[in-house]
Amino acid sequence: MTSLPEHYRALRVVKDDQGTRAEFQSLPLDALPAGELLIEVSHSSLNYKDGLAVLGRPGVLRAYPMTPGIDLAGTVLEDRSGRWAPGTGVVVTGWGIGERQDGGYAELARVQPAWAVALPPGVGAHWAMSVGTAGFTAMLAVMALEEHGLTPGDGEVLVTGAAGGVGSVAVAVLAAAGHTVTASTGRLEETPYLQALGAARVIPREELPSLTRPLEKERWAGVVDTVGGATLAGAYASTRTHGSVAVCGLAGGSELRATVFPLILRGVNLLGVDSVTCPVPRREAAWARLARDLPAARLAEVTQVRSLSDVPGLAPQILAGQVRGRTVVDVRR
Repeated sequence: MTSLPEHYRALRVVKDDQGTRAEFQSLPLDALPAGELLIEVSHSSLNYKDGLAVLGRPGVLRAYPMTPGIDLAGTVLEDRSGRWAPGTGVVVTGWGIGERQDGGYAELARVQPAWAVALPPGVGAHWAMSVGTAGFTAMLAVMALEEHGLTPGDGEVLVTGAAGGVGSVAVAVLAAAGHTVTASTGRLEETPYLQALGAARVIPREELPSLTRPLEKERWAGVVDTVGGATLAGAYASTRTHGSVAVCGLAGGSELRATVFPLILRGVNLLGVDSVTCPVPRREAAWARLARDLPAARLAEVTQVRSLSDVPGLAPQILAGQVRGRTVVDVRR
C-alpha cells in the first residue's frame, strides 16, 4: 500500500482583520475536507468564477479559509468506499468544490466518490482540464439543443461570449458537428481566432442588445448563451420558430427583460444548463462526447498552460476579459 503524503501545497483564500487575500500554504493532510475519495491533483483550470474567488470578490466562496478551483483532474490515491481503485484517472467538476469546500488549487483534494467521473479512454488530466468546467458546460448546452431538435443544416447557431472558455468550446463543437456558427464577441480582434475554431461569421457584441422588440426578425436555429442580460434578451427575441436557447452564463448580467411572446407565438425553447449538480449519467455522456467530438487540434489552439503560482496574477486578467479560451493550471509546477 502506498503511503500517503503528510503535507500538501495549496493556494488558500483567507479573510482576517487585514482583509481578504490569496496566499500559498503548506497544510497537513487532516486539513482536507470530509470525504472518502482522496485524489492527487495534477491539473486544474482557470475559470471566471475562480478569478472572482482568488480576488476575494463576494458571492463565490461560502467560507474562509478556502482553496479555490472549481474543477480538478488527477489520480485516485485512496477511496474508503471501494468505488474507485487507486491509480484511476478521474475528473471532478461542480458539486460546490472551490466554493463550499476546498477545490482544485492544491496538490491533494478530498471529495465524495459519487462526484468523480473516470477520464475517458485515451485522454489524460491535462486534456480534461483544457476542457474543464467551461468545456463541460458548453457540451451540456449543445446536448440540450440537440435534444430539442437542432440538427446540422437547420440554420445559423449563435454563440455569445464566443471568445471565452465556454464560448470557444461551443463554437468548436458545433462547427465540428456541421452547424453554421455565428460568434458574438466584444473583442472583434479575436475574429481570426474564432474563425479558426470554425465560426462562419463573427458579429460585434453590441448587435444583440440593440434588438429590443418583443419579437425580432427570426434568425437563429439555436443559441448557446454565456452572457445573459440584454444579450440574451436580444438573442431570445430573434430565435426562429421552434428554435432553442441554451442558457449557461451571466457574464453580462443576471436580469432577463423579455416577454413570453417567443415562447407562445414561436414555440421557442428556453433551456437552463446546470453544470454544478448535473447527474452522473449525463456527466459521463458529456465527457464521452467531448473526447469523441471536440477536435483535439482546435482544443490545443485555445489552451495555454500555466503554473499554480501564476494563478493570483491571472485572476484579474480573466475578470477583465483578457484571457482567451482555456487556461490549464499545472498544480505540480
